[in-house]
Amino acid sequence: MAISHRTAQVNQMRGFLLEYGLIVAKNVSSLRKALPEVLEDADNGLSPMFRELLCGLADELLRLDGRIAAYDAQIKHLSEHSDACQRLMTIPGIGPMTATALVAAVADAKVFKSGREMSAWLGLVPRQHSTGGKPKLLGISKRGDTYLRKLLIHGARAALRFAGRKQDRRSQWAVALESRRGTNIAAVALANKTARTAWVLLSKGEDYKTAAAT
Repeated sequence: MAISHRTAQVNQMRGFLLEYGLIVAKNVSSLRKALPEVLEDADNGLSPMFRELLCGLADELLRLDGRIAAYDAQIKHLSEHSDACQRLMTIPGIGPMTATALVAAVADAKVFKSGREMSAWLGLVPRQHSTGGKPKLLGISKRGDTYLRKLLIHGARAALRFAGRKQDRRSQWAVALESRRGTNIAAVALANKTARTAWVLLSKGEDYKTAAAT
């Protein structure tokens, strides 16, 4: 929520500045860097009232940064003191945020009969439609926890960027799939595989092994 609030505020501030002909890149770091220069420049045409508004928004942005940093520290602390999180974070594409979210959402992975069932619960398994007796795969169902699904897909995208440098079976599979079907499909498929692997670790208490990853 705090990150969404910060993103919305950054976009709002960029919109205000654009009205004065001042263009700032979309990311938060670019706005942080530009703000002091914008506020100190007496010749950029900003009205006194707008400068005061911008100062207030800049202060609020700092408070949001502080809240997010505090949340990140809490998540890191929780992940460091959870055996389940520690196991999950050995899977490429899973960090403290995704690990803690998975553990919180899936209190007992044994309620799922298989990794595929848990992945389907998360909305990461392709829907099927039969035409003339032939099954056709459609897009993912997008059921379950939207936030957790996004985390898994974002993590898969990050893992995919480095997969080409690795020689393990999982990475080679992901790279080959990306070359055939594109990055978006490969990222979702890798997120699906990640969820299945996570189920094994959570339900059986096993450690992740790259060569034997499901």
